[in-house]
Amino acid sequence: MLLPLLFFVLLSSDVFPEKDVDALPKLNDTKAAEAFIDSAEVVVVGFLEGEQSRGYKKLLAAAQQVKTVPVAMCTVKEVWVDFNVTSESISLFRKADNSREDLILSQTKKLKTDGLVNFFVINEIRYITEYNQVTAVGLFNSEVKAHLLLFANEGSKEYTELRDRLRDLAPEFTGKFLVVLINGEVKYNSRSLEYFGLKSADLPRVGIYDGNSDMKWLLPEGEISTERVREFCQSFLRGELKEVHQAGETAKTEL
Repeated sequence: MLLPLLFFVLLSSDVFPEKDVDALPKLNDTKAAEAFIDSAEVVVVGFLEGEQSRGYKKLLAAAQQVKTVPVAMCTVKEVWVDFNVTSESISLFRKADNSREDLILSQTKKLKTDGLVNFFVINEIRYITEYNQVTAVGLFNSEVKAHLLLFANEGSKEYTELRDRLRDLAPEFTGKFLVVLINGEVKYNSRSLEYFGLKSADLPRVGIYDGNSDMKWLLPEGEISTERVREFCQSFLRGELKEVHQAGETAKTEL
């Protein structure tokens, strides 16, 4: 899989202008920090010594630009210990794979606002994540290598209903699958459809891609119900799909 973006390259430029924003909310004890982390699918905590810290203004500006990700700050060293933080860092927590991504400031030569913005959006993996050139980086960097894929055309009558149905199912498979939405209307995604032997006219369909074995399967045609998708996932986890013919005619190296 050729990842289209390199994180460290993104950290080296500053495309977005900074804006004045209100102060970040403060997390003054472990209970408050845990509650904040549990409050959304993806959150960011700046473990910083104070508002004079090197990363504070950049974090403020990034928080203003990525409004889908709540951001807070913790300056209390006793709380840092509870989260195994030993030096100033910016940490992203997400529920979809019970993952945490740490940007340690002492190891970052150039800290730019747009670098932080890209750190947010690349790692903004949710219970269902739309596949594109940016999210591909976070998806394939996750330790969860099995992807449950919903292929659907945005604007179709089933699109929103199926998206919500699989998002609601996703928490049952936390740590086992990442649920990925592939919009068949986007030209870039034609390669993903071809990999599964699909065309836009064939959609909606559901598939599984296993990054560990580079194998793929399609849920047989029919109703895409919660029960059928759940059993499809459980069949994979039981190892039963290994004997099922793979989707698509030829093996490729990219999802």
